[in-house]
Amino acid sequence: QVQLVESGGGLVQAGGSLRLSCAASGIVFSRNGAGWSRQTPGKQRELVATISSGGTAYYVDSVKGRFTISRDSAKNTLYLEMNSLKPEDTAVYICNVNFQYWGKGTLVNVSS
Repeated sequence: QVQLVESGGGLVQAGGSLRLSCAASGIVFSRNGAGWSRQTPGKQRELVATISSGGTAYYVDSVKGRFTISRDSAKNTLYLEMNSLKPEDTAVYICNVNFQYWGKGTLVNVSS
């Protein structure tokens, strides 16, 4: 059974930083594509960043240069380092594997 558990969200002021983590069980990040999406009420879920099994990263334009996706194979954990946060980054951030398995998300709230 695949389980993804996100953590690291919270309240931060604009310009601040957070690092999100997604711990996996039942599946190995390094053998699969994985990524982060975000969801705000009334809006469609937005893809934020992905990382391929080979390590190639993709970012949506709005987070390029501010967010970094990475993974730790030994810990089987996916990360999203978020810097220079903006109020519009406020959302529930959800990790996924192959767009097939999804976590429940962690809330990021950026105050102005």
